[in-house]
Amino acid sequence: MFFMNRTKSQMVDPKDALPGRAEPLATAETHFISGLPLKSPVPEGMAEAMFGMGCFWGVERKFWQTPGVWLTMVGYAAGYTPNPTYKETCTQLTGHNEVVRVIYDPSVVSYDQLLKLFWEGHDPTQGMRQGNDMGSTYRSGIYTYTEAQATAAEASKAVYQAALNAAGKGAITTEILPAPEFYFAEDYHQQYLEKNPNGYCGIGGTGVTCPIGTGVTA
Repeated sequence: MFFMNRTKSQMVDPKDALPGRAEPLATAETHFISGLPLKSPVPEGMAEAMFGMGCFWGVERKFWQTPGVWLTMVGYAAGYTPNPTYKETCTQLTGHNEVVRVIYDPSVVSYDQLLKLFWEGHDPTQGMRQGNDMGSTYRSGIYTYTEAQATAAEASKAVYQAALNAAGKGAITTEILPAPEFYFAEDYHQQYLEKNPNGYCGIGGTGVTCPIGTGVTA
């Protein structure tokens, strides 16, 4: 069968993606740490961002621990299957990436600072994987909500590539796309490492500092 012959380094063709469903999956009502409604709208004066950096359990923790981040949530994005389940994404037949969506206060933490955390918090040179986690669900991605974010993301990529080159590292494989639809992951994935402090966290950086400024707020 098709999925038996595919390698995890390939993106599924849209025509071969799983059909999914019209109804959203059930997820948590509130953030496990803050108690805020998980589906809160973006408050006035705040902004949103979305990143894929590998297994979303450890990635979400990096962001909720960042001062100025108001709310975090994990889900699936940048694929083809509507409202996919976790088990479906694990087949690599939905095209989705495991992502973290962040709502943040630009007066406390800038978008450039979030980009710095992104670049330094994982290895963006590994293609369809992150460490031992293999497949398109673990690819590196920045999903932008504004033209300013897109410009800042591309500029930070160029700066970090130069730093990686100087350190003898490989080429960045990160995709930078306009923010696609975000599908909430199931309840148990939300704030997973707060619920399970000794749970798996498979992300790790290259050890190369990303020398970007803090000029872009949203």
